[in-house]
Amino acid sequence: MKRFKLLTAVFAMAMMVAGCGTTQTETDPNKDTAIQNPVEITLSDSKIQVNGSPAETTPEHGVYIGNDIVYYEAGRDFTYGEGSAEDAHSAEAAALHTVVHITQPGTYRISGSLSKGQIAVDLGEDAAEDPTAVVTLILNGTDITCEVAPAIIFYNVYECGSADADQASGNVDTSLAGANVIIADGTTNTVNGSYVARIYKQDSVVLNEAETEVEDAKKLHKYDGAFYSRMSMNVTGEQENSGILTINAENEGLDTELHLTINGGTIFINSGNDGINTNEDGVSVTTINGGELHIRVTGETGEGDGIDSNGWLVINGGTVTAEACAFSADAGIDSDMGIHINGGTVIATGHMLDRIEDGGQTYAVFTFADQQSGSHPITLKNTTGDSVLASCPDNDYSILIYSSPDLTEGTYTLWNDGVQLAGQHGGTMGGAGMHGMMPDGGRPPEGDTPNGSTPPEPPQGMTPPAGGDPADRPDGQRAPMGGNDGLSPELTTDFSISEGGNQFQSITSAE
Repeated sequence: MKRFKLLTAVFAMAMMVAGCGTTQTETDPNKDTAIQNPVEITLSDSKIQVNGSPAETTPEHGVYIGNDIVYYEAGRDFTYGEGSAEDAHSAEAAALHTVVHITQPGTYRISGSLSKGQIAVDLGEDAAEDPTAVVTLILNGTDITCEVAPAIIFYNVYECGSADADQASGNVDTSLAGANVIIADGTTNTVNGSYVARIYKQDSVVLNEAETEVEDAKKLHKYDGAFYSRMSMNVTGEQENSGILTINAENEGLDTELHLTINGGTIFINSGNDGINTNEDGVSVTTINGGELHIRVTGETGEGDGIDSNGWLVINGGTVTAEACAFSADAGIDSDMGIHINGGTVIATGHMLDRIEDGGQTYAVFTFADQQSGSHPITLKNTTGDSVLASCPDNDYSILIYSSPDLTEGTYTLWNDGVQLAGQHGGTMGGAGMHGMMPDGGRPPEGDTPNGSTPPEPPQGMTPPAGGDPADRPDGQRAPMGGNDGLSPELTTDFSISEGGNQFQSITSAE
């Protein structure tokens, strides 16, 4: 697979970084005016107000309310879409939801609570080509639940990026994106959302000869995340970065169809599948420049990465804690085109490892001989006994990735619940880190799964060969993580970390 190098090692924190145009700074007079004079939307189950007056109910207004939510309808056959009975909802359940439609550019400050509803931003089908079609949502103490679809969704705003895979790279700038979210200082915000399984565009439905399945139907709707944008999106905090956003998701958590940039705020994501997903193959870039991001995948759907970018994952700052599904072949941080860690603190746990590129900040990957149980503290100490890593993952895991400015060249010891661990040095990884590899070439660890389900098999082509000469391995596959590649099999309790990327294998108790 072609390797890409990040063109810029560290992005300026003043930028909303992730491929779309000239940076817009905090001194932009238009931006300041919009934020100082936002439209105030106050939510409640009994009455929704806009600037202190009852919300309108007709589409000619910039903000109006209705019950026309997009959802996967129950009782449909296979020609309707790809959803199952578990994905479907009744018309009665959908009608209980109030949709707050936003149809004009501007800044909207949202507060209050809505127990069954949705915020839907749609500036029209031509908005993607219009640089003025920009909406900023300020979450100012918002609590919204949607049981049939995403709780917050951007349908049509300006798209500052391109889906051209031939021009794609990990160096992108979303400062001009049409979808923007600000987490207001000192506020707590909660988004509880569902999803919409793929619904076909009906004039594209073609049946096969047996008329039992659909062939190559175009997508009309498909929104996997509880908080979703069809366009590139920026998420940031206000000046103090003291606002909190919690996303609780039946399926995926925070999704975009192109790029996503996180600049600040504190974000907690609890998701049944991927915590974050940016899903344009070979193009999307997930960029994290600051703030705190805490992701836990519950695995209610049977799988899920902490962060899943179908393009690149670039971490320049902030704190990222990402816990994958405890029983599937998934990663804490996952990227098809490469992971760049240039700054910040990263703690990622799972059962799969994607490649981490050359350059940037020093990191270490620990591959355990046996599955590690969640809720046990793990600590990495330097020679003076000070902890540079102190974490307590909730998920079961067999791979731990750690990177931090505190991780400098030196000797360290690793501890799990007060027990010292030992392991083999697997060499310096650099850009040759494993892509989609299970520890020791094995299957996901055994364990309890929701509803008695069976842990899924690793995706085809992702299980490494049992060893041998690299020339004998299938294209795109790498040496198994459990192999010694000529290194001594003896375990050592001293973990020697050098600048760059470090891999340690067969981690086990030293006792």
